[in-house]
Amino acid sequence: MIGTSLNPRNENFREVIKSYYLLTKPRIIPLLLITTAASMFIASEGDIDPFLLIITLLGGTLAAASAQTFNCIYDQDIDYEMKRTRKRPIPSGKVHPTHALIFGTLLGVSSFTLLAVWVNLLSALLAVSGIVFYMLIYTHWLKRHTTQNIVIGGAAGAIPPLVGWAAVTGDLSWSAWAIFTLIFLWTPPHFWALALMISDDYAEVNVPMLPVVEGAEPTVKQIWVYTIITVVFSFVLVYPLHTSGLVYLISAIALGSLFITKAWELQQKPEDKDRAKSMFKYSILYMMLLCTGMVVDSLI
Repeated sequence: MIGTSLNPRNENFREVIKSYYLLTKPRIIPLLLITTAASMFIASEGDIDPFLLIITLLGGTLAAASAQTFNCIYDQDIDYEMKRTRKRPIPSGKVHPTHALIFGTLLGVSSFTLLAVWVNLLSALLAVSGIVFYMLIYTHWLKRHTTQNIVIGGAAGAIPPLVGWAAVTGDLSWSAWAIFTLIFLWTPPHFWALALMISDDYAEVNVPMLPVVEGAEPTVKQIWVYTIITVVFSFVLVYPLHTSGLVYLISAIALGSLFITKAWELQQKPEDKDRAKSMFKYSILYMMLLCTGMVVDSLI
């Protein structure tokens, strides 16, 4: 007998689950959760309630998944045109846009309900504001109309630490806004490095990313400037806010030095896509390890 794992119905069910899973762009979510967790550990001074942490991260996951699902619906036209994204669930015909809309709405409602009931209303409202900002401000208004799309739109990706802070304290302090600002400043060099790698795709569908409109050299200069500002700003958590201490300071110095080095190397060869790829990958590692430094510092 052939095993049930080869049953066509089982295979079809797995494909459906996989398609809806991919709608949420799951590779993006872990970094958002890391920034949320870092903010929670700092806000609680390392004494975090495990249940609160799990529920907040789950609520954040659902909110991010909702935002990305709505993004897939809105961008289905350009996703179909670009070879890189043509196999995504909606342009490939695996998920109907109406079904995706229902799925995204359920995710958003679940996020709000979970956070409002088990955490607090402020964290729930902030999570929903992230979804709304990402869709209305970034995806609808900015992405297809201005080279500053990712600069302003980066605020959406900086909201998770506000959710985390609000979950612990019920309010938002200067430290919470500092972490928000740090991620806001980090987003342009992070995303523009990616845009340099796939600028041909964006040009093909007329999305005015900075490398498409201005070219590689001006983009790399902006990456350099924002990288410097990001690294310098990262120290405000030590002084004047005194939110983090020596462990974080050492992490910020070491990680920031390499971040600046990567940006400098890219500036020497703006057209080098391998250097852009290296900058992009390191920018992710930078933020992950910097947040890890925040957590470790809060536990000491």
